Amino acid sequence: MEKKRRIGLLPRVIIAILLGIALGYFLPAPAVRVFLTFNSIFSQFLGFMIPLIIIGLVTPAIAGIGKGAGKMLLATVVIAYVDTVVAGSLSYGTGSWLFPSMIASTGGSMPHIDKATELAPYFTISIPAMVDVMSGLVFSFIVGLGIAYGGLRTLENVFNEFKHIIEKVIEKAIIPLLPYYIFGVFLNMTHNGQARQVLLVFSQIIIVILVLHVLILIYEFCIAGALTKQNPFRLLWNMLPAYLTALGTSSSAATIPVTLAQTEKAGVRKEVAGFVIPLCATIHLSGSAMKITACALTICLLTGLPHDMGLFIYFILMLSIIMVAAPGVPGGAIMAALAPLASILGFNDEAQALMIALYIAMDSFGTACNVTGDGAIAIAINKLFKKNKL
Repeated sequence: MEKKRRIGLLPRVIIAILLGIALGYFLPAPAVRVFLTFNSIFSQFLGFMIPLIIIGLVTPAIAGIGKGAGKMLLATVVIAYVDTVVAGSLSYGTGSWLFPSMIASTGGSMPHIDKATELAPYFTISIPAMVDVMSGLVFSFIVGLGIAYGGLRTLENVFNEFKHIIEKVIEKAIIPLLPYYIFGVFLNMTHNGQARQVLLVFSQIIIVILVLHVLILIYEFCIAGALTKQNPFRLLWNMLPAYLTALGTSSSAATIPVTLAQTEKAGVRKEVAGFVIPLCATIHLSGSAMKITACALTICLLTGLPHDMGLFIYFILMLSIIMVAAPGVPGGAIMAALAPLASILGFNDEAQALMIALYIAMDSFGTACNVTGDGAIAIAINKLFKKNKL
């Protein structure tokens, strides 16, 4: 019996994005709210699943890797943190060079942006997570390393079976529903016009940020390609489904299933991908650091706040740590970043509100940069920790 040909995830994501943009211009508000209601429920479900995905994938991965897990964990954390700091520093250097003249050409004063009128879902369902993301990560490290060093085979079997449940939920529920979720995201963005409003004011700065996020991906995959002696652009093209999924969901955690699949296609061993990708979804935030730094520098230039190199390097170093506490949901990074924005850069309420508007308008591009770069880190870790060295 001939199998039915199924449309792959990448075409479905592209179709969802195009339909969301097209229909957002003329669908009435009641119809848009139907999809917002679905997105609200699906977001709650994702929020519930995110810590379980981390526990279900990271714990067995650490246990399966064995005693090398400690070294692999340290290497992954160091690489992710350094890359995040480098991305933020690159953003500051580029902004210091280009932004003053660009802002001067637009008048050089702080623009006033009215808050967009947001449609609300018809109803919401609260599905609180059993544990938060950081608790899930710490739990995974402790239990995984305990299994690896203690030889606890019974506990290892329990978590392997739990991993099977998580994989089935991802395969049968999350992946099939992602295109509908992405459609709702783009439908709402087009309908309310919020992104367009902000883009009209900050179009020049946004263009620089978009170019920067491409350059970050290129240097990340050039390093990964040099380590593995592979074509970096072919490796980057392989990660395109993860990039587009993150572009629609604005969530690193929600993109984990797709990032995992594409990383394994690049030749990364399953146990390495299962360890690195969920971990990096929380700790590797190069795109977010780049975007927050660029937006913060823009506001400092507009408002006359201090923006010297020493101050911003300190801000980037702290930002790269604090953002790890950000939840795996759209806009989580900027919410976590509000503390250093106020305490280090001196942002008041108005500046913070403008910062949130700027960040949310481009949230998906930073997230796409984050998750795509996760693949480069996994490729590098896979090379550094060969199977016979684990």
